[in-house]
Amino acid sequence: MSMEPVRNRPVLDPYVDRYAARTSGMTASEVRALFAVASRPEVVSLAGGMPNISGLPLDVVGRAINDVVLRHGPEAMQYGSGQGRPELREQITEVMRLEGIEAHADDIVVTVGSQQAVDLVTRIFCDPGDVVLCEAPSYVGALGVFKSYQCEVVHAEMDADGLIPAALENAIKATKAAGKTIKFLYTIPNFHNPAGVTLSVERRREIVDICLREGILILEDNPYGLLGFDREPMPAMWSLAPENIIYLGSFSKTFAPGFRVGWALAPSSVREKLVLAQESATLCPPSFSQMAISAYLREHDWQGQIKEFREMYRGRRDAMVSALSDLMPATARWNVPDGGFYVWLQVPPGINTKAMLPRAVTSRVAYVPGTAFFADGYGTSAMRLSFCYPTPDRIREGVRRLAGVIESEMELQSTFGLDDTTEIRLGSGPDNPTSNTI
Repeated sequence: MSMEPVRNRPVLDPYVDRYAARTSGMTASEVRALFAVASRPEVVSLAGGMPNISGLPLDVVGRAINDVVLRHGPEAMQYGSGQGRPELREQITEVMRLEGIEAHADDIVVTVGSQQAVDLVTRIFCDPGDVVLCEAPSYVGALGVFKSYQCEVVHAEMDADGLIPAALENAIKATKAAGKTIKFLYTIPNFHNPAGVTLSVERRREIVDICLREGILILEDNPYGLLGFDREPMPAMWSLAPENIIYLGSFSKTFAPGFRVGWALAPSSVREKLVLAQESATLCPPSFSQMAISAYLREHDWQGQIKEFREMYRGRRDAMVSALSDLMPATARWNVPDGGFYVWLQVPPGINTKAMLPRAVTSRVAYVPGTAFFADGYGTSAMRLSFCYPTPDRIREGVRRLAGVIESEMELQSTFGLDDTTEIRLGSGPDNPTSNTI
């Protein structure tokens, strides 16, 4: 029987054959896909990494913004420099000095959040097929950038002390043996997103030395470095090799993300390329946002404000760790972060966190499956839990709901059989085979 061709079939995207090849790598992240669900009031969201800005002195911020409008309105609402305002760049040097960075304002490029800085660095360094080395797991926003520029991501394993130097060396060796070009190592050394771990001082030197020896640039992304709970900030990796490291910072976590102001500190030759890329992308970062942040830094005790944030987030961390200890099955494992926003939870064997997510949402709790943070399909046995935004009571309730979902999954396994799929897991190994923390 002959089939008549289907006529007037609706075309979902009439431009599908016209897009550039690189658009095939542009997909919505698993974090963004959760926003609509996680924002519902009945759902306890342990998913998004939204800073809790309720502690900001909005009266101070309001006066600063009012002053910018009344005294500098025409300038604040006009185009500015592609590199960013000189006053703010000078203030950024003061912020970075807390982490042992002695830099010149001329080597700073202000960006639209540090996310744009990741994009600009990738744009000026990477051709399709180039390799970017990343920790396993790694920040989902950066992975999305690398994919959009048709880069190949090669992961190197982490443990409780951060990126493992031997794993990095093995990744470099295997990549070079395959004839591929490595452009840079992307790393989040402090209070890692999503793993929550911090790269030890000893390993910082080892990682820097490996990259210097192998001729590999380091992209040090550090949005959480000032948000440690129990100690002063660690020296930035940049301080060990300024000529081989691009440092990224942001005001999103220590002030407010809505202003979208970050920066890149780069060697002078790289800085010039970043300014050109910035001008091509946006002409200039927003003058109003920069002037508002400058006024805040100039007129308010911003270091005291950061200390208040640290105390608030420490309380939320404690609430999450306490709830996990009280409510999670004995075979679950997690880290206890000493700063930042995140706990990395490894669920009992056989549970697939991506497949389980719809059932968790039905139980009115949300998380981010571990698969969002890997470029190679791993992560089904883990999830990222964010403690930065919910109140301590909401955190405990969210963990209670999540534990119930996990226990239901374990009951199903006992009834229908266990999926024996195994993965490399963050922090697993002979030195810590049974502990429920990593």
